Amino acid sequence: MRQTERVSGLAAAVLLTFSYAAAAQQQPTQYRIAFPALAHHVAEVEAIFPSAPPTLEARMSRSSPGRYAIHEFSKNVFDVHAFDGKGKELPITRPNPYQWNVSGHDGTVRITYKIFGHHVDGTYLGIDSSHAHMNIPATFMFARGFDARPIRVTFVQPKGTNWKIATQLFPTSDPSTFTAPNFQYFMDSPTEMSDFGVRSFKVKNPDGKEFTVVTAVHHDGPDSALDEYVAGAERIVREHGAIYGEFPEFDTGTYTFLGDYVPWGGGDGMEHRNSTVVASPTSFKNPQAVRGALGTVSHEFFHTWNVERIRPKTLEPFDFEEANMSGELWLAEGFTQYYGGLVLGRAGLRPADQTLLGLANSALGVATHPARQFRSAVQMSQHAPFSDAARSVDETNFSYAFISYYTYGSALALAMDLELRTRSNGKVSLDDYMRAMWIAHGKPGGSQPGLVAKPYTLRDARDRLAEVSGDRRFADDFFDRFVEGREAPDYAKLLAPAGIIVRKLTAAAWTGLQMDRQDATRVGSLVAFGTPAFAAGIDEGDVLTSINGIAFTTLPAALKDHKPGEQLPIEFRRPSGEVVKATITLGHDPALQAATIESTGGTLTPAQRAFRDAWVGSKVESGQPAGK
Repeated sequence: MRQTERVSGLAAAVLLTFSYAAAAQQQPTQYRIAFPALAHHVAEVEAIFPSAPPTLEARMSRSSPGRYAIHEFSKNVFDVHAFDGKGKELPITRPNPYQWNVSGHDGTVRITYKIFGHHVDGTYLGIDSSHAHMNIPATFMFARGFDARPIRVTFVQPKGTNWKIATQLFPTSDPSTFTAPNFQYFMDSPTEMSDFGVRSFKVKNPDGKEFTVVTAVHHDGPDSALDEYVAGAERIVREHGAIYGEFPEFDTGTYTFLGDYVPWGGGDGMEHRNSTVVASPTSFKNPQAVRGALGTVSHEFFHTWNVERIRPKTLEPFDFEEANMSGELWLAEGFTQYYGGLVLGRAGLRPADQTLLGLANSALGVATHPARQFRSAVQMSQHAPFSDAARSVDETNFSYAFISYYTYGSALALAMDLELRTRSNGKVSLDDYMRAMWIAHGKPGGSQPGLVAKPYTLRDARDRLAEVSGDRRFADDFFDRFVEGREAPDYAKLLAPAGIIVRKLTAAAWTGLQMDRQDATRVGSLVAFGTPAFAAGIDEGDVLTSINGIAFTTLPAALKDHKPGEQLPIEFRRPSGEVVKATITLGHDPALQAATIESTGGTLTPAQRAFRDAWVGSKVESGQPAGK
């Protein structure tokens, strides 16, 4: 960066800090939300915008923190009215589907509206007789130009209920009223109202400062189920803390798990700065459901550092009016996916072998996926607005042209972790890399809660790898080939020191076809590029009638006497009724499988056992940060 650019950047930061400080002195935006019709999933919202501009532009968000696609929350808003400070009703104009313009006011605009919400997950609003589950962007209008102003919101207790309120918003002397220092923090603060169960525990940083972790769980099981859930969550939290060597300074002194585990609910996990939504349509009356819920707990808590504070520059600040595209989701989401699973093993909540094989087989799936010929990890990340809970009615070819940045990133995390461990003889690991990202980009904090002062770029992520490894050439090679390029790491070589072998899943002849589960003669999914079936012109919905002149019954039966390399005549019928005759050249199935060496009859060496223990063993028990 040139000196003039650095100075101008500092000047911009100073101006931003000044603008937030000035806005904090203004009257807050005020909200009040009530629930007059729980059975009908309806809330009533009042929003007051003081010191409004001549034309107030009130909007519903089109996106939500942690999501990257458009979600059009305005579709469920109805019965909208606007008033001035004296109560006079004002006309409203609609310049677009997401906006309500109000003019002719006396400096204050009060807007009232009703909103329907019946979808429980981390993105939407869900209201029923058992709770109100509020994602803020899906619930509250905002006004353009009010980003830096403080916010005050009151949640009205529904009649006949004894609901509590769980949120990362700042409490006040009124237990029903909370505040946010700015718009970004407010929109990042989901809130649960219900008769949830509450447990808490303390965590402590090296400087002695304590924070409280609260689990506010709306569930239908016994107290013992909640106790088991909290015990698992605490082990997870402490293992994640050991990776970074410290916990973030939670802005209210508290981190909150907002849990929804009821059969009529929804499933999701959504990270936020000082809280997370973790939900599953399950019952805590089932003992297996509690253990099953902890995987999402692990993933989301890692986000407390990664994404919420170690934040890509492409997501800072978050844009609530458009889709949010980032080329760094392989790191933001994918590395989180990797640690979510790894920490379950470190915490003793999943067997070590199962943990390592799960991570390895996921990575092998990425390595052999046909989509790698079309998009790199960066490009897969940039595709998120079309894949991350995005809604569309037209068909896509994602099955062979897209790999989730969650799994792609987890595969890269595995490769980077194993490379660092092997190159350093166990002295350096991915834990060190994440700590370096934390120290450089997350820990410096921001001018206010909800703001990040030093978000990272792709170049920054590359530079941190060079620093941690001590080898610029290695870091550049890794990023050039595997992150920005489309090559796959040599997982067989990387996994060998852990006593994990990589082998072909099958040696049988392969076509690349996936047949319909209900009709074994019909092709059940899109046919991927590069497969024998693609080259033969076969597509989804086609019905195979014969192979090598023999009437077709099932694929295994048709191929059992044939080998890769053979060319066979094939006949199939299109959905249109057209009969096609072609030739298919049988191939080798590229699918790979990981297995522990001992499961194949081999012997695990002491060095391999030590490698596994260092990789998946608990870092809390040693009392030292992971990797040290």
